[in-house]
Amino acid sequence: MNGAGKLLNKLGFKIYNLDAPSIVRKAKQDAGFTGDLPPGVLEGLEQLVRSINKESRINAFGSIALKGLLKRTLSSRLKVEEFLRDNPTTLQTDIVSPVFIIGMPRTGTTILHSLLHEDINHRSPLAWECLLPSPVPTPSTFSDNAQLNTIKKEFGQLFKLVPDFQKKHHMMAESPQECIGITALDFNSFQTCAQVYIPSYLNWFTEVSDQHQTMRFHKRFLQYLESGGVRSERWLLKTPVHMMRLSALFEVYPDAKVIMTHRDPAKVVPSAASLISSVRSLYSDYEEPSRSGKEQLEFWKNAFDGFMKERAQLNKEDQILDLHFNDFVQDQMACVDKIYAHFDWNLDDESRAKMERFLALNPKGKHGHHEYSLEDFNLTQQEVSAEFKDYYTFLQNMNHEK
Repeated sequence: MNGAGKLLNKLGFKIYNLDAPSIVRKAKQDAGFTGDLPPGVLEGLEQLVRSINKESRINAFGSIALKGLLKRTLSSRLKVEEFLRDNPTTLQTDIVSPVFIIGMPRTGTTILHSLLHEDINHRSPLAWECLLPSPVPTPSTFSDNAQLNTIKKEFGQLFKLVPDFQKKHHMMAESPQECIGITALDFNSFQTCAQVYIPSYLNWFTEVSDQHQTMRFHKRFLQYLESGGVRSERWLLKTPVHMMRLSALFEVYPDAKVIMTHRDPAKVVPSAASLISSVRSLYSDYEEPSRSGKEQLEFWKNAFDGFMKERAQLNKEDQILDLHFNDFVQDQMACVDKIYAHFDWNLDDESRAKMERFLALNPKGKHGHHEYSLEDFNLTQQEVSAEFKDYYTFLQNMNHEK
């Protein structure tokens, strides 16, 4: 496919360019939606398409895949908006004390999310629910429906195309999904940045976009999912990217509980770059690992600095718990007990047994070991130490407080 695409491109056929008006038109037709797009959505989509066309150097597969993904994402958002418009009482639902796991990437956030998801008192948005949220799931359709089966097939194809993906990231159609799957529906998300190199969109996302508006949509989406009747005591949510929108998170969810996981940045940066580089190589024939490494170094350094600045201003320390990755690796259930004690939760015997079974079925390295190094991305320990000087001080203080 990519070879044919290169040939067509040389012959003058511009098959790689995405077109925002065409995506909007087709998404509206698919959703049966009339009227204007929700606030901010068109700006985000246009910024994203412009950056993809200008900077990503996508291949033929990437062009086809992203056109389809963006159209489906917008269509899904419009279907959600249609439902909320027709069922306005949905937005009266209270979202009480949601839990957010927001540590840096590759610090155990995904496995911790999946582990805490085993508690019967927790409800997480699942991967298929974020990708194909309409119709809203009900108790009778939650574990067997057309949306779920579609995403299962797509994930199976992804794992064939990127054979080392599962070594680097735990993900299934029924897995708890990161909040980037929700914010993608607002076109204000890190999600596409993990698929292709789009620095101007990443800059817009981090410096210009309205994170408060996106978090307000985040709440609307949880209210939408609850409307089908699949509920629990508390929402369990996760994404490292929430580090850069802490004030917006607490504005929308003032009673939120936050779990912040930590790890040596010299491990975080190359591990994150390794995952992103693998995925980007699927969508572009011009992936540059060293470029991705530099980008991840800068992005997460800025995210942590912003997080600490906002954290100091918010006075929410009793709602934030810090955990170190090494402690979690050493004894996962001890960390679970620490979380439950800190937030004064009760872990019932059934949920504890489910967590222990999950750990037994998903040992480290189940799909192979993820190997990476700073050198793979043309980075050095000295660079990381200089950029993350404040973070290393924070980690030292954490160790002293143990």
